Amino acid sequence: MRGQATPYLMFDGNAREALEFYRSIFGGELLNLQTYADAGYKDAPNANDRLIHVQFKKDDLFIMASDCFPGQSVVVGNNVSLALDLESEEEIQKIYDALKENGKVHMELQDTFWGAKYAKVVDAYGVIWDLNHQKS
Repeated sequence: MRGQATPYLMFDGNAREALEFYRSIFGGELLNLQTYADAGYKDAPNANDRLIHVQFKKDDLFIMASDCFPGQSVVVGNNVSLALDLESEEEIQKIYDALKENGKVHMELQDTFWGAKYAKVVDAYGVIWDLNHQKS
C-alpha cells in the first residue's frame, strides 16, 4: 500500500463549486478535472457540468472528489470515503475480498477507463473504501 488513505468527497452536482470554495479558502490548485462527458458518458444529464473526478492539492492537503452519477443522489453519510492506492493486483484483490465480507459492494473489482483496477466497497462497519491499483 502506498501512502495514506485519501479523503474522497461525493457531491450532488456541485463538486466544482465546492472545490473552488475550498481553493478560495486554502489556496492550492485543482488537478485532473474530468467531466462525465470527458469519460464517455455524453448522454447522461448535465454530463458536461458534473465532475467524474477532480483532485485538490495544497501542500500536504490532498482531497479527491466527484459528483454522483447523474440520476443518483448523495445522502449525508455516504458522501465521504477513504481512497487507497494499492501496489499490486494481488494486494487489491486481497483487500477487496476482505472488505466485502459482511459488507456491500458498490462497484465490483474491475479494469477501468483510467488504466487501473478499481472497486468501491462498504465494509461491515459502514466505512466506504475506494480501492485503486494503477497499472503501469
